[in-house]
Amino acid sequence: MKFRLLLFTACLSLSVFSQEAAMKKDTVSVEKVKRLDLNLDIVSRYLWRGQCWGGDYVAVQPTIEYAVTSKFSIGFWATTNFQTEYFYSDGVSLYKGYQEIDFYATYQINDFLQFQVWDYYWPSVSKVDGVNNSFFNYRNDGVKTVDALLYFDFSEGYKYPFNATISTLVAGNDFRYDSNGEHPKQNYTTYFELGYTFTLFEKSLAKGLRDIFLEPVVGAVLNNQAAYYNYADYDKVSLCNIGLTATKEIHLVKDLIMPLSLNYTHNGATTNTELFGKNFVVASLSFSY
Repeated sequence: MKFRLLLFTACLSLSVFSQEAAMKKDTVSVEKVKRLDLNLDIVSRYLWRGQCWGGDYVAVQPTIEYAVTSKFSIGFWATTNFQTEYFYSDGVSLYKGYQEIDFYATYQINDFLQFQVWDYYWPSVSKVDGVNNSFFNYRNDGVKTVDALLYFDFSEGYKYPFNATISTLVAGNDFRYDSNGEHPKQNYTTYFELGYTFTLFEKSLAKGLRDIFLEPVVGAVLNNQAAYYNYADYDKVSLCNIGLTATKEIHLVKDLIMPLSLNYTHNGATTNTELFGKNFVVASLSFSY
């Protein structure tokens, strides 16, 4: 009986010790989790899904993201090209100044699927007559849009490192009209994108050749009757974003990474590409912490 009692006491002590050790380990892990991510992109021009915004001017794009939990994050993203004029002197509606402010939230459903909600805001279009650029105006005269998307990412730990995005505008100024330009209806414009990641020289003995990625992408807007994608076809599926990006990651110091990227994008739309053309080359320099 004494032996059984001694054995039970030893097991209980060992169990309590193991739990305490696990709790301490979890506490240390939680403390080491990086909750705040900072990123600054400097790009030769702002290109979004094959759409050129702000002309051929250098843009600066900061990102601030905070991990509320291990799966849920909130963030802020912005872009500006530091230009103030909205129209050229001849009156052609070709943007020079362009600013955008976005807020977003992400939820990691599992190891390859993430749900995101983005709130887009373009305050620079306030100089257009008939536009109300209030931050809380989601009507058809506003400059706000809400984008809900699913992001599939198999780039790590899977045999085929592809990614996919399904994006649908669920609120805000995304309206289509009848033949008389009346009776606005929410269009729910949907965009689909498929990409792949090639990791080059991953096992190279030369460190300078490692961390080089090649990423082809094909993106199309499926129902652009609201003309939300200005530089795409309005009456059919439009392959507006066909591109290839080469990226080299440079690790400067602990937790500070500087990716260098060169992107080529072809807008395959058959119409509405006259203002900026169909082909773009964009260079970018980033600082991530």
